[in-house]
Amino acid sequence: MNTLEQMKAYGHEQIVFVRDEAVGLQAIIAIHDTTLGPALGGTRFWNYGNEEEALFDVLRLSQGMTMKNAAAGLGLGGGKAVIIGDPAKLKSREFFHSYAHFINSLGGKYYTAEDVNISETDVAMINEVSEYVVGTPAISGNPAPFTARGVYMGMKAGASKCFASDSLEGKTVVVQGIGSVGRKLCNYLANEGAIIKVYDIDRAKVDEVVDTLGAIAISGDELLTTECDIFAPCALGAVISSTNAVSLKCRLVAGAANNVLVDAAAGKALAQMGILYLPDYIINAGGVINCGMEITGSYDVGRVNEQVDKIYDTTLRILALAEEKGISTYQAAEEYAWGVVMAG
Repeated sequence: MNTLEQMKAYGHEQIVFVRDEAVGLQAIIAIHDTTLGPALGGTRFWNYGNEEEALFDVLRLSQGMTMKNAAAGLGLGGGKAVIIGDPAKLKSREFFHSYAHFINSLGGKYYTAEDVNISETDVAMINEVSEYVVGTPAISGNPAPFTARGVYMGMKAGASKCFASDSLEGKTVVVQGIGSVGRKLCNYLANEGAIIKVYDIDRAKVDEVVDTLGAIAISGDELLTTECDIFAPCALGAVISSTNAVSLKCRLVAGAANNVLVDAAAGKALAQMGILYLPDYIINAGGVINCGMEITGSYDVGRVNEQVDKIYDTTLRILALAEEKGISTYQAAEEYAWGVVMAG
């Protein structure tokens, strides 16, 4: 499919390709839906193999942001941006100022924030030129702690369904990805007495969690096959397919990664195996709840935490809808989120 056909398939309003040869900037900004308000979604900096990979990623991610923001009750639309290239080589103040000018050209239709390989420092440089960026050090900072808190609350809600108690004490949780969110999730799990197994492509991150929290390191080959109660993918998306789902030895999938499932067939496969899947954009919405409050101009961390903790209740609502209608949690989450969009 060409780009316009893909936009139609995903339901996008606008795709913006940007380029500034002087600083090496190549990026795609995808605005999926602004029915509820301006689009909010972070910028991901990744060394994609080609433009097609980047476009595929940004289309899926921005669509997911529409559903995430709607389900979280933010009154915001969905968007996302990806910068193509090696962040270790390209980052500079001039680079992010150039990117900020492109964001400004959208006239407030899109707000961005931290995502993979975009730090608070990077956001601060964007903010020097553009007001359309949140998660800024001057106000709320990196939203990762709120994302981790939301995933933890969602996980507890899922546990109440799977294990007849929301306590995670003694439960074995496999955490894939020890980035800013995954590391903070490990803290929550350790504090509650969970048994933590961890994997990351960066061995130093794994070793740190093993040394400080007593986690158990596993290999990439063991990731989908190790015995556990809960699998928490917290790295990049498209982790579970209808093919590899049969390898899982858990009862609950609850992670921070966006687009954990390759497609709807993967969700169906999990359901057939009796594995409860908590839709990622329901439980990982803590970060956008934080950023959304920053957009309102009346930021209060206490209110943010109160809203993030309500992810527990939203998760139970999705599970109840799935049970009531006899559909997968994947389908129930979509129905719930699109219902909010259509009502708006």
